[in-house]
Amino acid sequence: MSVSRLRSGLGAVALACALVAAPGVGLATAAETAAPTTATAAPAPAAPTLAATKLSHSDAASRFSSSGITWSSTGGCSDRNTPTCTSFSQINLATVQGAQTLKSASGCALHITGGTETGHAGGTYSHWNGYKLDFRPTSCVNGYITGTFTYIGDRGDGAALYEAASGNIYARESNHWDVTFYNCGGC
Repeated sequence: MSVSRLRSGLGAVALACALVAAPGVGLATAAETAAPTTATAAPAPAAPTLAATKLSHSDAASRFSSSGITWSSTGGCSDRNTPTCTSFSQINLATVQGAQTLKSASGCALHITGGTETGHAGGTYSHWNGYKLDFRPTSCVNGYITGTFTYIGDRGDGAALYEAASGNIYARESNHWDVTFYNCGGC
């Protein structure tokens, strides 16, 4: 075997190892694949495409603004690596579109309190990987979600879970709605 073929093969192995070790890529842990504790088992969501379209913070913020969706940060910042910031860096386009669909369908004011910044729970369908947003609960938002979507039981931490017809999951945590957007919600 020539040295150049050996180097090429080693480069491919190194790339494969890097992909497996990258956040959100590779094999899921048992905790990531464990089903929530529910009264009625929810069907598994359709697997998203591996090449989800990722947006920059400014692009996502512009899309949210154009739809009348607001956001805030306890730290007054948008740095993805600071847990007190609210960042949209590396958010999935489908997640942004899902929020826009929720705003349009509900007619409610939507206010985002959490995006892709560090500090949230990990997993394949996580905030960090661009699948989740946190929304401020209001009587309008609460009524729309609980009155429109199907209650499917409680998550292991006690959060009530509601599933949209699209398969997106809405979890009512203590002070916000934690929403997993597997798709754009019918955009």
